Amino acid sequence: MSPPGSGLPLVIDTSAWIRHRQPGSLLHWEAATESDLLVSCPVAALEILRTARDESDFEVLDRTFAQLAQAPVTASVCGAALGASRELGARRRLPVSDYLIAAAAAERGFGVLHADKHFDLLATVLEFESVRLPE
Repeated sequence: MSPPGSGLPLVIDTSAWIRHRQPGSLLHWEAATESDLLVSCPVAALEILRTARDESDFEVLDRTFAQLAQAPVTASVCGAALGASRELGARRRLPVSDYLIAAAAAERGFGVLHADKHFDLLATVLEFESVRLPE
C-alpha cells in the first residue's frame, strides 16, 4: 500500500495514535511508518504519553517519539496558531493542542496525520496537508 497523503512527512496527532491499530487504519499507519513519514510534535507527544499504562510503557513511548523527526513548537508556531484562531472566528472553538500541532506542521511544510475533523478546518487557514486515517 502507498503511504497516506502526498508523501510529505506527517505529524502524528493523538487521534491518529489512538486509532492506528484499528483495522481500517492499520495498513495506512504501516505504510507511513515504512516510508519513514511519521513526525512527532511535543504537544502531541505529551498527549500521547498520558496514555501510558505504566512507567515501562511511558519509557517506550517517550523513546519512540524522541527518535522521530520533530515539528517543534516555536514562537512563530504560537503566533500562527493565534492567527488561525482569529481567522476562524466563530468556528475557532477547537482544542488548543490542535492549533499548535497544525501550526507546527505548517511551519515545517509537513502534513498532519489524524482522525479528527478539526484538522480539515485548520487546513483551510494554515498551509498543511490534512491526512485523515480511515476508521
